[in-house]
Amino acid sequence: MTEADICVVAPTIRNPEFFEGYVANAREHGFDTDRLHAVLVTEDFCEKAEMREMLDDLGVSGEVFGGSEREAWYDEAGIAEYSDVVPAASHAETSFGLLYMWAHPQFEYGVFLDDDTQPHEDFDFFGDHLDHLGSTKTVEHVASDEQWVNVLYQNVDRHGLYPRGYPYSAMDETVETAERETSEIVASQGLWTNIPDLDAVRILMDGNLKGQAQTLTRAEDFTHNFAAAEDNYLTVCSMNLAFKREVIPAFYQFPMDDNEWDIGRFDDIWSGLTLKKAADMLDKSVINGFPLCVHNKAERSTFDDLNNEVPALELNEHFWEALEDAPDEADDYVEAYEGMIAAVEAYDFSAYANHEFIDFTVEKMRRWLEAIRALEAEA
Repeated sequence: MTEADICVVAPTIRNPEFFEGYVANAREHGFDTDRLHAVLVTEDFCEKAEMREMLDDLGVSGEVFGGSEREAWYDEAGIAEYSDVVPAASHAETSFGLLYMWAHPQFEYGVFLDDDTQPHEDFDFFGDHLDHLGSTKTVEHVASDEQWVNVLYQNVDRHGLYPRGYPYSAMDETVETAERETSEIVASQGLWTNIPDLDAVRILMDGNLKGQAQTLTRAEDFTHNFAAAEDNYLTVCSMNLAFKREVIPAFYQFPMDDNEWDIGRFDDIWSGLTLKKAADMLDKSVINGFPLCVHNKAERSTFDDLNNEVPALELNEHFWEALEDAPDEADDYVEAYEGMIAAVEAYDFSAYANHEFIDFTVEKMRRWLEAIRALEAEA
């Protein structure tokens, strides 16, 4: 029997059955599902026993972690003092999956999935992601005069969309492209058809009050894989993402929702910025495009999302600028993250709304690295 080397992390409280579609896709394309180990991150009020039964029925190894199971795991792993690094009742609980991976060295690769997605039948979902990781590819490299790449740029003349987290100040950019070989690829971001991943302001501008944009993305909007050029940033969404284990120290999912400022919705956005900055520092690459997933976002109040996003919209315009002040090189991901922590702490956010959240964030970033080191010491 093949030992699992891929940890699939999925936060879910509504639709754990979504995972069945990914397992079916793997088997349809001949991907060895013995390589998969699921970590379903949920809450104690959910049907945890049914989730475990589903994994058994699928014949896929895995564990289900509600709040009580996570607390027990922290104790067993010897890092109970760092349990606060992962926010409660937040999508950013995906950070728990990263700690779980770090404590289990057999997992060479991680995959993040959201429970409102399904794989496209035309793609070998896990196979295509794993084909990217650890390899080099000759792909289009994209840069702009704003140092930002819109991951939806390929057919932007049709839909005019910018994804959640893309700074408003970086819109209307001038894009330059060049075909060249990547460095070693350490993260693979698949994009999404159907309901695009937009922020609440852009959804409201698109005329929808139920959290779903009117303008949809189609498979033909995505024509090829690409990489954001060095010193350019991009949004990274964790609904369809694969990565190498080595990036985890620089890939903390930021502490959203569970904070006094009621800030949410930027956990994977800001972690994507630190991931890209670390990749640049270490001469690695992040690839984007395929495999696609279908995003079937459930209806919810656009204004609820707006209330979570507005407190940090101004900070989001400048967080990446702070990362720019970090060193251009590092020996490893821990050193890269330490450099970013120092840069964020030194940057003057005082003129921006809720700037105190940055101090809170810096402390959590530090404690993230402490938790990583503590897990290494326990091992």
